[in-house]
Amino acid sequence: MAFLRSIRPEEDFEVVHGRSLTLRQPVVADYTAWAELRALSRAHLTPWEPTWSPDDLSRTMYRRRLRAYARDIHNDVSYPYFIFENATGALIGGLTLSNVRRGSAQTASLGYWMGAPYAGRGHMRDAVAMLLPMAFNALRLHRIEAATMLNNFPSMRVLESVGFEREGMARAYLKINGRWEDHLLYARHAEGPEAGTSQQGV
Repeated sequence: MAFLRSIRPEEDFEVVHGRSLTLRQPVVADYTAWAELRALSRAHLTPWEPTWSPDDLSRTMYRRRLRAYARDIHNDVSYPYFIFENATGALIGGLTLSNVRRGSAQTASLGYWMGAPYAGRGHMRDAVAMLLPMAFNALRLHRIEAATMLNNFPSMRVLESVGFEREGMARAYLKINGRWEDHLLYARHAEGPEAGTSQQGV
């Protein structure tokens, strides 16, 4: 029955360390770096994300996000992380395990974004590779799902490079930038290659 219980541990999932990157849950002090990076990357991110609200980058909205993050972590339904470059300490992007489902599923959905100045350098591939061992071992998930738009080839390469397998296509799966878009569905299981070790290193 321990397998079926929700994770409400004393274990600490706040930080995941790698050789060149660190994944850390967002805090209040990250606001300025986050808002500046998101503003700089708006044109880069808009085609792949839900429509931004008029106050999306405001400090008030950021604090609301943090409260929602804290509630979701406490309830074991979502685990958000910012991605930091170890060499510079710079915030470069983010990723989230959301929609955690327990019981007989033990599944979560993976989403991510990378700031425009850091895109195309392999950072997201390394960040996802770091997150998988924590997801499968510490959080005891069995399956991680992800979805990507049909023309998002960089995202497909990220997922396939860390062992995700394409499972099919979902019509009008998510509303992106104001339009319902078809998505390719991917998944990675705990029994997949190197599931218990980070390829980026710890």
